[in-house]
Amino acid sequence: MPMVEWLKSDKPVEYLSAVEFMEKRVKMISEGIKPELVWLLEHSAIYTAGISADAAEISANITIPVFQTGRGGRYTYHGPGQRVIYAMLDLKKRNKCDIKLYIKNLSTWIINSLYHLSIYGEFKSDRIGVWVNTNGKEEKIAAFGIKIRKWVTYHGIALNVHPDLSHYSSIIPCGIREYGITSMKKLGIETSLDAIDEILQKEFYKVFSKT
Repeated sequence: MPMVEWLKSDKPVEYLSAVEFMEKRVKMISEGIKPELVWLLEHSAIYTAGISADAAEISANITIPVFQTGRGGRYTYHGPGQRVIYAMLDLKKRNKCDIKLYIKNLSTWIINSLYHLSIYGEFKSDRIGVWVNTNGKEEKIAAFGIKIRKWVTYHGIALNVHPDLSHYSSIIPCGIREYGITSMKKLGIETSLDAIDEILQKEFYKVFSKT
């Protein structure tokens, strides 16, 4: 399997700077100049609008920035307490040029990681992300938004550890009205981003070393 480099940013990364970095890195991965990369980071409080975003799904009274982005999906929120995971993987070298399989593998990675904290996540074939069932109510704990260039992936996952969930009230997250948003903290799990990062790195290789 290709070598995977890990990068962790300890301070919030400005969103446009992150996109610029990913664009350059994806090009270098595609050209064989740099290895694949998994980047763990946070953003300051922002909304991002994917290529399917509908202006009717965001409040006119928002007080934090909105960025148009080329990833898939609709509106979502990023902010402190959320572990953002940008995965830049070369699906050609992995002999798996299958977007649906890639999304399923991302889901398995997050579900297996959550299991360490006794959180039982689920993959839903009809709606992207990782979901948990709380007292009969399904809520999203991890949102996905990906882009692929020459079969190299980028953008990725936003995993809610302990963000301010009130920011989601100004959007219809990912265009889904009938389900809620949750976090580890809301589920009663107190943990740190550092602890989550260790689990994510361990579980990554159980999924992606095989695919």
